[in-house]
Amino acid sequence: MPRRTPGSTLLDRLRTPHGLPGFLKSAAICVLIAGLLSPLSQAAAAAETTAANDYCGGQCSDILPPGENGNATLAQVLLNQAFGTQPAHADDQLGPYANLAKGYSTLTDAKINTFFNDASFGVPSDQVASSEKPGGRGDVTIVRDKKTGVPHITGTTRYGTEFGAGYAAAEDRLWLMDVFRHVGRGQVTSFAGGAPSNQGLEQEFWRNAPYTEADLQAQIDSAVAAAGTRGQQALADVNAYVAGINSYIDASDSGRYFPGEYVLTGHKDSITNAGTIDHFKTTDLVALASVIGSLFGSGGGGEVNNALSLLAAQAKYGVSEGTRVWESFRERNDPEAALTVHNGESFPYATKPDSPQGEALPDAGSVTQEPLVYDRTGSAAGASATGTSSAAATTAVTSARRGMSNALVVSGKATASGHPIAVFGPQTGYFAPQLLMLQEIQGPGLSARGASFAGLSMYVELGRGQDYAWSATTSGQDIIDSYAVELCQDDNHYLYHGTCTAMEQVQQKNAWKPTTADGTAAGSYTMKVWRTKYGPVEYRATVGGKKVAYTTLRSSYLHEADSIIGFQMLNDPDYVKSPQTFQSAVQHINYTFNWFYADSTHTAYYNSGDNPVRASGVDAEFPVWAQAAYEWRNWDPATNTADYTPASAHPNSVDQDYYISWNNKQAKDYTTASWGDGSVHRGDLLEDRVKKLAAAGGVTRASLAKAMADAALADLRAEDVLPNLLKVVNSSTVTDSTAAAAVAKLSAWVSAGAKRTETSAGSKTYADADAVRLLDAWWPLLVKAEFEPGLGSDLYTAFGTNLPVDETPSAAHGPTGAHAGSSFQYGWWSYVDKDIRSVLGETVQGPLAQKYCGGGSLTACRDLLISSLKEAAGKTAAQVYPGDALCSAGDQWCADSIVQRTLGGIKHGNISWQNRPTFQQVVEFTSHR
Repeated sequence: MPRRTPGSTLLDRLRTPHGLPGFLKSAAICVLIAGLLSPLSQAAAAAETTAANDYCGGQCSDILPPGENGNATLAQVLLNQAFGTQPAHADDQLGPYANLAKGYSTLTDAKINTFFNDASFGVPSDQVASSEKPGGRGDVTIVRDKKTGVPHITGTTRYGTEFGAGYAAAEDRLWLMDVFRHVGRGQVTSFAGGAPSNQGLEQEFWRNAPYTEADLQAQIDSAVAAAGTRGQQALADVNAYVAGINSYIDASDSGRYFPGEYVLTGHKDSITNAGTIDHFKTTDLVALASVIGSLFGSGGGGEVNNALSLLAAQAKYGVSEGTRVWESFRERNDPEAALTVHNGESFPYATKPDSPQGEALPDAGSVTQEPLVYDRTGSAAGASATGTSSAAATTAVTSARRGMSNALVVSGKATASGHPIAVFGPQTGYFAPQLLMLQEIQGPGLSARGASFAGLSMYVELGRGQDYAWSATTSGQDIIDSYAVELCQDDNHYLYHGTCTAMEQVQQKNAWKPTTADGTAAGSYTMKVWRTKYGPVEYRATVGGKKVAYTTLRSSYLHEADSIIGFQMLNDPDYVKSPQTFQSAVQHINYTFNWFYADSTHTAYYNSGDNPVRASGVDAEFPVWAQAAYEWRNWDPATNTADYTPASAHPNSVDQDYYISWNNKQAKDYTTASWGDGSVHRGDLLEDRVKKLAAAGGVTRASLAKAMADAALADLRAEDVLPNLLKVVNSSTVTDSTAAAAVAKLSAWVSAGAKRTETSAGSKTYADADAVRLLDAWWPLLVKAEFEPGLGSDLYTAFGTNLPVDETPSAAHGPTGAHAGSSFQYGWWSYVDKDIRSVLGETVQGPLAQKYCGGGSLTACRDLLISSLKEAAGKTAAQVYPGDALCSAGDQWCADSIVQRTLGGIKHGNISWQNRPTFQQVVEFTSHR
């Protein structure tokens, strides 16, 4: 697979503006910048926001790299490109964030804010950097602090407060917001340029959410109508927020301090100021929400791929044994899986039915993916563009979605102070500017500080209130089903309840031409999606000789705006006052998330999402016939509403001794859609550390943060699987000198803690570098040697489609790509672990259906492990880390490093790898209202 690099997103060509050779000569650029400079800041005022409503006692902290300021004028962009100069507050949180990797070992409570920001409410008067009345309004003030430039919005009216939130969002993220409203509408190439990566971005999201303008408006109307008074308030909040955004657009346009990317992409003229920045509409926010929901909150899908691997297993072993083998690899309810609710309570969902009904498995060899892109011209017809389209199509339909995010929450019973402690946050990748933004918002019915997705920050989405904090991780339970609609008349008509019904075609035509930011040659294409009552068409096939289209129906489809009510409640100090009211609030969020809560006395957990009630006998793993008998209970296709499982059926808990989550299994009998919830999961890295801390007692903010940071540097394979692999290898003396040397290095690494960490801060060289390289080279070789002979190449490949073999920090495969930080979410570590333990004769709960390594022979297993290890030892660093646009071949540290992927004109340096949340809080409340 082509290596994905950080420069491949949106303005990836913005290194030196295309078409201006030699343009970075200092004299010329300085003259140009001098003519572009405009007033960029406002005088600081001696203002102070009071914090009488803050019950955290100075013990709430947060961090969000690279920095709060995600806007840059043309002058600032040019300075950055020429000299690396950073606009104020563009990267001042990146250094502290990066420094934790080597600084955590000596962390104390007193040192926490060396690596985090003080997240107390308000700004001390001597720390006020600026104060403004946005739009000249008298009912709202935006104060920014000196250290980070975070906006602290205080309003005397609800409208004014939300107007200020919109204005501040545009000040910090206008270009990013504009990009993502176009992503959500499938129009990013026409807006930002035709780079293949931009093509892939819009194709990936529009395939699953091909909304018309009428669809977007209908979702607003529906959400408002369903929520009564709160719905009306949400609409008023959104209108005020949008008015604030547009006020900033007008002010920055007339003052000529709008983001410079508008000039570089041809939307504005730097000399005459000709051109426009389109005002935002309320429907733009729904388009934005559809992107975020698809990225992080939509569990499920993959039913057709599941069917293909099941058929491959049955072809290999026969129907009965093949099904047994398939189920053992699927690990729907693995008894060895790490659980968030670990008290043994069962929450059955999407479990395997005793007698499956309505399955519509495709005929062998009949499945083809539905085309999305038509009528390619110019650069859209090139090999790079078509390859990107193929990758985007694969990503759009997989169940291995971006999970990310983690949480560590400990009850007060186990802490030194007696108050609960939480270290948690969303792992949303690394971008410049960041997808999330920080803010504090104080106004009538609003009191919170934290992070929100840019363009959706009318409320804090993850953060703290007056005396409580909350966060989320992606949960991934299955809210997406695939239906086989039987075709009739032609390929674009289908049977709906016995009537031949026309599919609806939705189109989006995009065209682009070269700009300074993106020199991609002119091109165009049309995206076309066929929609049915059962959702968009994803595949074509035959079932029992009948022609069908496989569709994808998501419970949050046509309901991207519904979750606004839950976020509104979380920001309302008069609503959230306890674990129970917190759980009630997040029950209104229809996306699939795990939610965590801590106040001065209690902790809580709740799993959100509109989990459809499926018809009796329907197996959520596979496509079913599009017939009334197999539809969701009381499903209405006109509104895509149905019966959903009650709140009590969702995994939930109050005051458990501790909670951990790293996208692992939520609770016993609760099936998640993605594969890999087995005996080894990255959630174990947290479980092992937090369980030990909680058992010992005396937990502090520093010790819990240290547990997170320690897990963030761990190689999951080395910590939890490698010891048993070495046990097999060392079951008799290793006489081969090459293998023996490799074993010695790997063993020493395990003894040293199995971390991927620098020798010292800033060395850009790993301790145990040879061992790290050995395992990176060995893992894919050993997995293939262990499993392919027994499974056969067809089934091995099919299972690899369901679950990638590996996801190292440097890997350019898996759902996150390279340089993205998040690692070890998807891989075959559980399969290797269970198989190796079985070969060793150890007890395995939920074993694989057969023994694969060496056919179950310890001697044969040892031989193939040593053989594959010797092959790995023979690979050079350049072969293991082949290099990309950022890193030279063989540069191990650089290959792992995290890059803030450019979504605009400002770029930042890469930092050493950590596997941790992007936005993160460390909280311990000392009192309660």
